[in-house]
Amino acid sequence: MTTQPLLDDWRRAPLRAMANKVPEVTACFWIIKVLTTGMGETASDLLARVLGPIPAVALGGLALVASLAVQLTVRRHIAWVYWTAVVMVSVFGTMAADVLHVGLGVPYAVSTPVFLAVLAAVFGLWYASERTLSIHGIHTRRREGFYWAAVLATFALGTAAGDLTATAGLGYLGSVGLFAAAICVPALAHRWAGLNAVAAFWSAYIVTRPLGASLADWMAVGQSRGGLALGLEPVTLAWTVAILGFVAYLATSQRGRRPA
Repeated sequence: MTTQPLLDDWRRAPLRAMANKVPEVTACFWIIKVLTTGMGETASDLLARVLGPIPAVALGGLALVASLAVQLTVRRHIAWVYWTAVVMVSVFGTMAADVLHVGLGVPYAVSTPVFLAVLAAVFGLWYASERTLSIHGIHTRRREGFYWAAVLATFALGTAAGDLTATAGLGYLGSVGLFAAAICVPALAHRWAGLNAVAAFWSAYIVTRPLGASLADWMAVGQSRGGLALGLEPVTLAWTVAILGFVAYLATSQRGRRPA
């Protein structure tokens, strides 16, 4: 009997001992994801209005760096830490897309394909380095770095795409209907047409951003813009409370936490 298999197992043990840093993809995962996108949209607009665009972007950038630093430091999935990072990515991703359009005058028809190219580049580098884009193996710093770069790119892309459809004639409510239908396509294609699970996940993940943002905007903006005129503050607060409730449920029930 040779000891080589035992040695190989021993060398691989530290890798297996590190828990995956991404939560289990359940219905609760998708609900929180949509909530963070909407909350990030209205919170970004609210901060820009209260603080001004430049201080808001600076504050959002600092909060994003701090939340990602904590997320990268922990060695397992912690619901509060993970979803705080997602919220800050949502807020800053919205700001990045808005700065290009409002601050630099870049049309959404231009920024949308630009962000799509950025996301494609991130996926290309990730796959070239790791040979996979699956979220089921985010247990190294390098893979986690690629993951969060992809998440940030999806938020910026989704923000630009949602604003593009809303300003192109569909309006916010029409955009909600469009993206609600679009998010069903990857699931159906995976179930009935054999679409790869990784491709289906990332396709749906991208669409959650314009879906949630369009819904939140529709609730917040005035009736002259086709909205419910509830206001940025109440919508941001309500969606934040909903996020806290779902994350608290995950944290207390241990759902969404992967074993080591």
